[in-house]
Amino acid sequence: MSQTYENGESILKNPELYANRELSWVMFDRRVLSEARDKNIPLFERIKFLSITASNLDEFFMIRVASLKDMVHAGYEKRDIAGMTASEQLEVLNAEIHELVDQQYSTYNRSLLPLLQHVGLYVIRKHEDLNSDEAAYVDQYFADNVYPVLTPMAVDSSRPFPLIRNKSLNIGALVRKKGTEDNLEFATVQVPSVLSRIVELPQKANVRKVILLEEIIERNIDKLFLNYDIICAHPFRIMRNADLTIDEDEAADLLKEIEKQLRKRQWGEAIRLEVEAGMSKKLLKVIKQELAMTDNDIYHIDGPLDLTFLMKMYGLTGFEHLKTIKYEPQPVPELPAGCDIFEEIRKEDILLHHPYQTFTPVVEFIRQASKDPQVLAIKQTLYRVSGNSPIIAALAQAAENGKQVSVLVELKARFDEENNIVWAKMLEKAGCHVIYGLVGLKTHSKITLVVRKEEDGIRRYVHLGTGNYNDATAKLYSDIGMFTCSESIGEDATAVFNMLSGYSEPLLWNKLSLAPLWLKNKFLYLIGREKKYALEGRPARIIAKMNSLCDPDIIAALYEASTAGVKIDLIVRGICCLKVGIPGVSENITVRSIVGNFLEHSRIFYFENNEHYEIYCGSADWMPRNLERRVEILFPVERQELKEELLHILSLQLRDTVKTHILKPSGVYEKVDKRGKEIFNSQDAFCAEAAEKLRAKQEASVKDSRVFVPKMHHE
Repeated sequence: MSQTYENGESILKNPELYANRELSWVMFDRRVLSEARDKNIPLFERIKFLSITASNLDEFFMIRVASLKDMVHAGYEKRDIAGMTASEQLEVLNAEIHELVDQQYSTYNRSLLPLLQHVGLYVIRKHEDLNSDEAAYVDQYFADNVYPVLTPMAVDSSRPFPLIRNKSLNIGALVRKKGTEDNLEFATVQVPSVLSRIVELPQKANVRKVILLEEIIERNIDKLFLNYDIICAHPFRIMRNADLTIDEDEAADLLKEIEKQLRKRQWGEAIRLEVEAGMSKKLLKVIKQELAMTDNDIYHIDGPLDLTFLMKMYGLTGFEHLKTIKYEPQPVPELPAGCDIFEEIRKEDILLHHPYQTFTPVVEFIRQASKDPQVLAIKQTLYRVSGNSPIIAALAQAAENGKQVSVLVELKARFDEENNIVWAKMLEKAGCHVIYGLVGLKTHSKITLVVRKEEDGIRRYVHLGTGNYNDATAKLYSDIGMFTCSESIGEDATAVFNMLSGYSEPLLWNKLSLAPLWLKNKFLYLIGREKKYALEGRPARIIAKMNSLCDPDIIAALYEASTAGVKIDLIVRGICCLKVGIPGVSENITVRSIVGNFLEHSRIFYFENNEHYEIYCGSADWMPRNLERRVEILFPVERQELKEELLHILSLQLRDTVKTHILKPSGVYEKVDKRGKEIFNSQDAFCAEAAEKLRAKQEASVKDSRVFVPKMHHE
């Protein structure tokens, strides 16, 4: 197929060859929803997946839909990779998301609720369904626990329409002064997030019943407006534009500017309104007008608003038999408990595969460094950390022990800004040198450098990863990490931190590839090299695993490689703007998405390189933001045993027939047709292999200890 039109322009720029990013994301959330609809999955796991779809959708609205609306308001008419304007995208998304929400509630109402009842857990949908004993308990619960916390707000000539906070659940009401024929007035009360939304009623026999907090408040709303008759009351919820706009060049103090912008998040433009199905038209009209909502932005919900409460439902005790057995990450065989971690890293590079293997060695790496008298300096980038991070504690301890500690805390990590501000201040107080990243760029790389004075001179120990330094998510996200004391990588690691702290960039780099400097060109070169080998009739193949793929230059390069005959297998969890099966363009490309118990988060890239294959891991997806607007690191894995391990990981994921969805030429994703195929779950296989590796290492250690060693007699 010719790669150019008659006018000389590349055919690979044709928008028809690309999928829209936002619609691709909706398809990803549908894949998560398909797990909630899968009858082969334990009931409470299905509840969890439905909660995740709701949480995903909230963030999508606050950032992506909000961004499209900003473009429309600004009159921005530039078309996206798939040839669509912002207004065209919003129009298509409106229909797709309404359909997605309908599927969410169909799953909840028609599938999950009846199954919950079948196992003895009843969710009372409406407070009118309570029997007399239950009603008495609920009313007393309201009086004792809820009433003191509530702040009812009426709207009249002296009291303006109140701020409805982003993502908050509220009950709106139309009220009229008792004994009058006055006009109806609007009143509202926020359902307090500080109280549990799930309230369990006293149990009888083997039946358990729960009611949601908003139903308790709605039942007792007359107690909040004593001088009024309640004409109607219904829950509603809004989503606001939460995308922070920060002019870093104008911000004298980035930390203060972000704190100011975070407060504005509650005031952002309302972009989505969820209301209870059957809400009074008069009440809806008031809310709609005050929030300036269009009909397209209103979602009439047949069920409880904000399904993220299901994650709390998942946490109810007594239903463990309806959940997947909790997996306990296995110890890393090369790093047994109590070992000298630096001694082990000196022996050889060590690969970590989370969550199948524990994250503890990464924490222990910092802990040992903080106490080791030979350690001179610790440098680390932090993007997202846990609420009670042991890594933060170890860094603070290191500074107090007199180590030189430099930490880059990325204040612009979306929805973790507040958390990171707290950590940044705490680290500064402990004596750490805290950097807030580079102007105009998010620092998304995952790197730690420990500088140690040893007998033969200074040695640098480095940890590189594909995931955040977050001990909590490391139990849920699949990621790769590597320890090394390679001299060349150590030099590069020093250069990375010097660049981040002092803007000094070395002329030459050894092993690491950085965005936004030349990482994109590195990927384009590697893809182009496979294309060249294929054209020469040599072995050529690409396997790439990532979260998202939407960079047009990378996709065009993959299309060119495919046309040249390179076999390309892509494992892309989320957004994918590449299309498969286009004659003469992408017939040699497959795309699969794995959605399982663990969130697929690692980025692994395999290039066959004429039978001398190379494997890289890193923090960057193939997206413009990662390759052009973030500080990202790609690192090579060069020890042969580790390369084989990574190729094995990719091979198992390509074999998966249980949690894999395959992208079809039609643009839809379908679960693997298992007829005639082995039933293979790659995540389960990794769990089993991690345990087996540990057992084999322990057996080998026992065997070694039994080897007879003759005693040495001193003369």
